Amino acid sequence: MSDVLVAEDLRKTYGDTAALSGVSLSVDAGEVFALVGPNGAGKTTLVRALTGTTDPDSGSVSVFGTDPESADRQRLGLLPQSFSPPARLTPRELVTYYAGLYADSRDPDEILAEVGLAPDDRTRYENLSGGQQRRTCVGTALVNDPDLLFLDEPTTGVDPAGRRALWRLVENLADRGTTVVLTTHYMAEAERLADRVGLLADGELAAVGSPADLVAEYGGPTRLVVETDDETESAASASASASADALAGDDFEVERTDAGLVVHGVAPEDIGRVVGVLDDRGVAYDALTWTEPDLEDVFLQLTGRSMAGRSAADGSEPSGEEIGATGESSGPAVAGGDR
Repeated sequence: MSDVLVAEDLRKTYGDTAALSGVSLSVDAGEVFALVGPNGAGKTTLVRALTGTTDPDSGSVSVFGTDPESADRQRLGLLPQSFSPPARLTPRELVTYYAGLYADSRDPDEILAEVGLAPDDRTRYENLSGGQQRRTCVGTALVNDPDLLFLDEPTTGVDPAGRRALWRLVENLADRGTTVVLTTHYMAEAERLADRVGLLADGELAAVGSPADLVAEYGGPTRLVVETDDETESAASASASASADALAGDDFEVERTDAGLVVHGVAPEDIGRVVGVLDDRGVAYDALTWTEPDLEDVFLQLTGRSMAGRSAADGSEPSGEEIGATGESSGPAVAGGDR
């Protein structure tokens, strides 16, 4: 496969905020590439730099072998994170309008069917559900049948059913050979959709790779969480300690917590052996939960904080780069032909 998108050492600041700090990446033809990070990580600024809707302070971008300004508009599509079309227009009117901006565009009926809005194509945008509104927005970015499609936080604010519908749409586009670059702060979304993931934190790429490879390298071991019965606290503590010692002696890595025990590196076939040790030591437990590492664990390992934990700890609005990057968007900047 050939690279359709290459970025080298992109840097961008807003005042004292470094939105991008030397980001380099490449995306292959037909690949789904996900940029994952919390609010303020630099995702939207990076998308704007990649599509030529903002100029980086330094670094270079190549799209289909040329700079974004010279790239063929017919081959590109972009759905910004913030897209608020006229509320009184219908999906059919919106898709038809954007299709009219291109000399060669797809049939609006085909697009409305593809995004699942054919039954509701004459309902005003303001009366659609959140998921239907976002699918309408995606439809406006598909009118030119782009070879390279950018989707900035496509499922933010969408209910679970609507999110799954959008996931299926992206999967169908990928099956047709469309190259997709999407940003998200949903780890499950990236794990399901992406061939490769770039983990972005504080304007830097912490790691790039397939979800499976990243989890294998950075995710850590599996975890079996044993929630112990605390009705008789002293007895439970003593038996839990004895069990922890026994499990550790049986080559398991055991961690004591306020809720009970966490046994690391337990394969599915070893769960019964752990349970046997607990029973032998008379440990009463309320629940056993076995989990495999995921991209959230990878992000925590690489950055020292969780995706959700960062925004919760800050309690703040998105940084200047996110506000500046999204506040001006009123339509699909590339799909609509505006810059």
